[in-house]
Amino acid sequence: MTASSGPPAAPPTEPAAASQQPGNPLHGVTLEAIVTALADHYGWEDLGQRINIRCFTSEPSVASSLKFLRKTPWAREKVESLYLFMLREVKRASPPVHNFPPPRP
Repeated sequence: MTASSGPPAAPPTEPAAASQQPGNPLHGVTLEAIVTALADHYGWEDLGQRINIRCFTSEPSVASSLKFLRKTPWAREKVESLYLFMLREVKRASPPVHNFPPPRP
């Protein structure tokens, strides 16, 4: 009797979930990480101006925002959309990376 039955397991360095949605930048990112990143990047006041919901404008906190966003799909979509915009904005602002080969001596 062999100990191995069925297909071999995926290598531990590559999570199976990551290979299921390789082009989705939100895959694997928690809502808490999104809200925290937006608050760090824009600040609560600017975040409340960009998405006018009370969890961002009146005594904002990550905990209250998560509670509201988990129950309100339209607000969560706006937050995820702003997060994707922020990622593009940050990428555009960073200097380009060129992988040219080193010059020959």
